[in-house]
Amino acid sequence: MRVAIAGAGVIGVSAAHALMRDGHEVSVFDPGGVAAGASQGNAGAFAFTDIIPLATPGILRQAPGWLFDPLGPLTIRPGYALQILPWLARFARASMPDRYAAALAAQAALMHHSSDALERLLPAVAGEPLLRREGQMQLYDTAAQLRASRPGWEARAEHGLRFQTLDGAEAIAEIQPGLDPRFGHGVFTPDWINVTDPRQWVDHIAADFTRNGGRITRQAVQAIRPEGQGAALMLDGHWQSFDRVIVAAGAHSNALLRPLGLSLPLETERGYNTTLPARAFDLRTHLTFSAHGFVVTRIGDGVRVGGAVELGGLKLAPNMKRADALLAKAKSFLPGLDATGGTQWMGFRPSMPDSLPVIGAAPAHPGVLLAFGHGHLGLTQSAGTAELLADLVAARPPRIDLAPYSPGRFLKGRR
Repeated sequence: MRVAIAGAGVIGVSAAHALMRDGHEVSVFDPGGVAAGASQGNAGAFAFTDIIPLATPGILRQAPGWLFDPLGPLTIRPGYALQILPWLARFARASMPDRYAAALAAQAALMHHSSDALERLLPAVAGEPLLRREGQMQLYDTAAQLRASRPGWEARAEHGLRFQTLDGAEAIAEIQPGLDPRFGHGVFTPDWINVTDPRQWVDHIAADFTRNGGRITRQAVQAIRPEGQGAALMLDGHWQSFDRVIVAAGAHSNALLRPLGLSLPLETERGYNTTLPARAFDLRTHLTFSAHGFVVTRIGDGVRVGGAVELGGLKLAPNMKRADALLAKAKSFLPGLDATGGTQWMGFRPSMPDSLPVIGAAPAHPGVLLAFGHGHLGLTQSAGTAELLADLVAARPPRIDLAPYSPGRFLKGRR
């Protein structure tokens, strides 16, 4: 089949590679080129243990205190508050216990599949040298914070995910020395994997894809038009026909779908970070400061400090004070950190209110497949999503049940 993909981020490029391995003729289009958006500035983690949805029972009791702190771990920009109300209403419904349980099970299924898919991808792209299998440590300021996190860890254990609880600063320092002694409680997940650099990872897959005949063009998709069982793309004012079209444009995907009569509740988790140069800190594992909403991770020879969630859409200017605040906290938590000489970044992480991505055919348009809304888990779920898209294009039974990720779950009467 002739397949076109709108979007050259980690989802689009991974899907292109999977479809190329299946024998399809694949073309990828993106005006910014490979990994121009959120795929280049993330924390570089395959976070397969992160199966807990953002919309958890009880989160609405915590959220008001966060939302009105412009530098807190979860905030809404004042100029965007009214526009995001419908999304927040869906987010509130997703936090109800029954919906949360279903989302947790679906997230766990996709994580298990994506972990296996990554191991299948690695030999195909000779990707092992680009990985760091150094685990991850979540840190808690107090014993009460650790106790409050236990239901999430118990849920992970039920889904077969390994972790080790660390009690005392000495136990923590054996894995990561140099932390402020206030952190006497932690949990270590040994199976956590990082890439050496997320931009390099996507570039590496893209290079293998093009070496084997795939095409990546720096070109904007101007419109999509269904054509029978296929679809056409408008490129530079001209229509080109394909057997299948995949929309993997991240936070920008809705703009392509509205002319098809579709508007899904896609929002952006605007993420901020600062990447420090080499030798900023002797970082030995990925660090997550759970109560503060950010991580510290190795990128190349440097250190990246980033995270938090700002709900502010695509048009408002970045608030780089958020990156400054995260860096100041990191300096406090890691007293030996050299916080000078960093490069700041802000990116748009595409997010659905139930924390699950959209994977499947567009309702009423079988030739248009959708793959976006992975939130902060795009890299993590990229290999798994790619295999599922390849199954859909080949009309094979998908490797996991796709109903929880169906675009129709947000459209009344459709699944």
